[in-house]
Amino acid sequence: MKHFFIAVILLIAFSSFNSLKSVKNSEPTVNKADSIVVRQLFNSALSNGKSYQWLDHLSNNIGGRLSGSPQAQQAVEWGEKLMKDLGFDKVWLQPVMVPHWVRGEKEVAYFTIGKIKYDVAICALGGSVPTPKKGVSGEVVEVNSLAEAEALGEKLRGKIVFFNRPFEDTLIETFKSYGGCVDQRGGGAKVTGKFGVLGVIVRSMTHSIDNFPHTGAMGYGDIPDNEKVPAAAISTIAANLLSEKLKENPNLKFYFKQSCETLPDAPSFNVIGEMTGSEFPDTYITVGGHLDSWDLGDGAHDDGTGIVQSIEVLRLFQLNGIKPKHTIRAVLFMNEENGLRGGRKYAEEAKKNNENHIAALESDSGGFTPRGFSIDANGKNLALIKSWKSLLAPYGLHDINEGYGGADIDPLKAETTTLISYKPDSQRYFDYHHAANDTFDKVNKRELELGAASMAALVYLLDNYLQ
Repeated sequence: MKHFFIAVILLIAFSSFNSLKSVKNSEPTVNKADSIVVRQLFNSALSNGKSYQWLDHLSNNIGGRLSGSPQAQQAVEWGEKLMKDLGFDKVWLQPVMVPHWVRGEKEVAYFTIGKIKYDVAICALGGSVPTPKKGVSGEVVEVNSLAEAEALGEKLRGKIVFFNRPFEDTLIETFKSYGGCVDQRGGGAKVTGKFGVLGVIVRSMTHSIDNFPHTGAMGYGDIPDNEKVPAAAISTIAANLLSEKLKENPNLKFYFKQSCETLPDAPSFNVIGEMTGSEFPDTYITVGGHLDSWDLGDGAHDDGTGIVQSIEVLRLFQLNGIKPKHTIRAVLFMNEENGLRGGRKYAEEAKKNNENHIAALESDSGGFTPRGFSIDANGKNLALIKSWKSLLAPYGLHDINEGYGGADIDPLKAETTTLISYKPDSQRYFDYHHAANDTFDKVNKRELELGAASMAALVYLLDNYLQ
């Protein structure tokens, strides 16, 4: 018994020494109470979540929300009313002017070999000019990179350029596959327009082999108007077929027609709701996603899921009686897809008002099973967040590492501002990204709610321990 009491005394002394050491070195550590709160946040999201219900309305009652569209304005009004109805301490609209591009009539495309006609699934790329009213028709030159197209130069004149570099299948992180191909979409028309091409078609940005063309933003930079040529995405099934037939019939004729148009910039808004901090009301933690989406589908995964998860973070705090130390904001950014005007406006206003943002968390990778977080922070804050791995691992959050924060929050970047991207499993995301099949039925309720709880848990820890 004597040895037992000696062991207990030594254990208490050791624990006290470690506590004093932690205080002395100003290294806050999570404790059992934090574990209980995190568990309760997950319990609440899974048993009493609202995110799936909200996403149903946003996707099915409003639908695709391209910047400048009536649907985008409806989404703004919906988001403002929802956060006011939830009783957040403050809700307001932040004005921002956004690009206004419209698709027009459904695109048409086909190619012919002799008397045989092959219909092709395409869609105009966002920001593209239209074809002539009767469309364009010409021979096709297939290339696999911007550099290859540039090298061909004048040989492209009078032709339709077909960018056909596929996703790299061996990359586990599918966003890296996307990053390895997306320059074709963004810059294909800019690079080839000076050579007098008739137009550009680009293989859709997806691993999936299907007949859904994937749209997305493209740009002309500062090239003159007479060099701006129409650009469209072609489905992967159609891309494979066209490539195969080109090998057999290099002089086949390809036709496409699109009637898209760029209108003057339109007024819109970021939608912001906040819970005021009890100790540091003038210091902010932002959590958000983008309210706009492309027009082909419902914008459910991109980025309806991020929107409803961000609002749910604040509701979960309310539901569990958590009074944040810092002011927590849910921001529904406008115009991520084709301009990033909302994110830039938010950062501009934050700087103008001398707001101190210690952290921002973005959800813009779909509503799939949680995997972790990508962190853009100074060494101290990066180490702090990584130290929470053991607390978050039971909820599937194992991938907590240094990386990119996110497009809408990136303008907030500063030495003392920690930027974080929520990372769900990425394997299915590009099956739906920017395509007509990005619809509500593709979102799993439980996965969505797990993501909202994961974000709420991280915001809770940031609020308690980030300095």
